[in-house]
Amino acid sequence: MTFDFERRRQKLVRHLKQNGVSSFLISHSPNVTYLTGFTGDSTYLWVHQGKFLLLSDPRYEEQIQNECPGLECFIRTPDTTLLEATAAQVAKAKCHELWVESHYMALFGYEILKSKLPSCSLHGSAGHVESLREIKDKEEIARIERAIEMAERSFQIVRAGLRADHSERDVAHQLENEIRALGGIGCSFPPIVGVGPRAALPHGTPTDVKIGSEPFVLIDWGAREGEYISDLTRVLVTSKIPPKFEKVYRLVLDANEAAIRAIRPGIAACEVDKAGRDVIEKGGFGKHFGHALGHGIGLQVHESPRMGLEQRRPLLPGMVVTVEPGIYIPGWGGVRIEDDVLVTKDGCRVLSTLPKDLESMVTKCW
Repeated sequence: MTFDFERRRQKLVRHLKQNGVSSFLISHSPNVTYLTGFTGDSTYLWVHQGKFLLLSDPRYEEQIQNECPGLECFIRTPDTTLLEATAAQVAKAKCHELWVESHYMALFGYEILKSKLPSCSLHGSAGHVESLREIKDKEEIARIERAIEMAERSFQIVRAGLRADHSERDVAHQLENEIRALGGIGCSFPPIVGVGPRAALPHGTPTDVKIGSEPFVLIDWGAREGEYISDLTRVLVTSKIPPKFEKVYRLVLDANEAAIRAIRPGIAACEVDKAGRDVIEKGGFGKHFGHALGHGIGLQVHESPRMGLEQRRPLLPGMVVTVEPGIYIPGWGGVRIEDDVLVTKDGCRVLSTLPKDLESMVTKCW
């Protein structure tokens, strides 16, 4: 199965028409990839009156021919910038209004376009392509599942060879190596590996701290399979289970499972967040859970929808989201348990398969 990029582009045309947007410049690389299959960068996609034009440079001419057959393309000359080439094409088409991706177009880029297009009104707009990307088709789900499988297999291999004298950095590098050996492009983001007190840093950078220096280690990682990614977190126990850790772990696991049970079509994202957050708050650790419950994944590790307290939009079948409640206590450590979950027509399906009960997290450290 391959992606139907033409179908995606036509859905965007209909969406833009419904929103009164006649001419739209897409500059965010993942959005360009989603609509064309092009996997390079420094390339824009312009939608004007229902037609698409890819604007790029000579480095990508052959790649575009291979990845985007049949798509009209303009290759700028080396003495012209991408913004200048874009402005020239817009002016040539006598376009009187142009919308740009306000979340991604830098101010200096906007100003250049404005100066080069005095007869064209520029507007900022956002979320048009992202709203289409939220709902994954069968091939996208299959790619995400393969990325999950790669991530889980790499974790199992690294865990089996875990030694007390391995550092956080060693574990991160080993995960990357195993994912590549399994056929993946690499990690979907730099792995987070936090031993003991460093597990209280939700986005901590791996260091030379040794795995065996504390009784537990948090590992947050993912794999990139083609252009699609996975995102998982597990906490391994490398010695006798400390009583406080057991209490915190079981509370986070209960929150993870409560949030997953809440996921179904039509429920507001904030209600799923609340389902998990209430468990932690009732357990007395509410102030130690300081981030949203989760987020969408796909071409990017963080994409729409966001699963936070202020997100009132309903979940829809085809969305793939993370569920990752956590408790972080400065000076002691933290626990986060993260799964990747597909919203289905009648509920949800957990795509990740690694065990997460406390007993399964106990790991022999050589």
